Amino acid sequence: MKNIVKMYFSWGCFKEWQRSRKFGYMSLSITHLGSGSRGNSALLQSDETNLLIDCGFSLRQTEKRLAIIGINPNDINAIVVSHHHSDHSKSALRASEKWDARLYSNLETAMRLGLKPIDQVRTFSSLERIQIGPDLSFLPVPVPHDDADNVGLIVSNGEGRRAGIVTDLGESTLELMRHLEGCQHISIESNYDMNRLMNGPYPQSLKQRITGRGGHLSNSQTAEILGNLLHPNLSSIVLCHLSEKNNAPHLAESEVLMEIGDEFNGDLSISTQEGPEFTHWLGQKEPEIVSK
Repeated sequence: MKNIVKMYFSWGCFKEWQRSRKFGYMSLSITHLGSGSRGNSALLQSDETNLLIDCGFSLRQTEKRLAIIGINPNDINAIVVSHHHSDHSKSALRASEKWDARLYSNLETAMRLGLKPIDQVRTFSSLERIQIGPDLSFLPVPVPHDDADNVGLIVSNGEGRRAGIVTDLGESTLELMRHLEGCQHISIESNYDMNRLMNGPYPQSLKQRITGRGGHLSNSQTAEILGNLLHPNLSSIVLCHLSEKNNAPHLAESEVLMEIGDEFNGDLSISTQEGPEFTHWLGQKEPEIVSK
């Protein structure tokens, strides 16, 4: 509650917080600060805890984007790094030290980043639930990705309300699908359009790397995954990490809607590099638009 009271986030968010108190459940919101090859970061907020997933922008840029949504960086409780690639980890250590926020990653990621366990980072194992605050925890789920020990994150407020954040994987796994089942929000990459990639300027070796098991998800792969995860309480989906050269928002959106359009009655949004653009609250189908 301390963070909600201190923020100037948006009147709509405050109303949702009031509604959550009235009906007796704890809130959980998701705001992408930006997503793509030039940087990734997402803020998840419960009533009492602020968790930053990835910190792939410069420290100055991250603080600027947090300020847009009225967040004091010193109110960030924890930062979790999904894997060591710089577009997810660039300023994580500096942010952790400056904001006095606990930094988390798995051991392989910590080693790749040159971080000292315990002193600079708290390490976790796959499928080890980590409690961040009294009302927020995350479960790291391993996913295959290009010379990196990458994880997707299932974030829970402890009342069965869960959000899944997963990017940078060449294909889904049965384990990941099991943990994404029942999530009320899913943020998932939709990196490339197959036609654009195959007819584009990339060398064949890079095309094979992108389309391989350790690469990225295509629009059609993402659509198929989401089609298998639909349930009545899935209120929002965000497509992330779109390639600027090999994709376009309308291509990703149309591919996904072709698969889920008849059954999905929630909100489908796209996170770009120029975030933050919107906030989703679990159980709320319409996003709160961020004013800049």
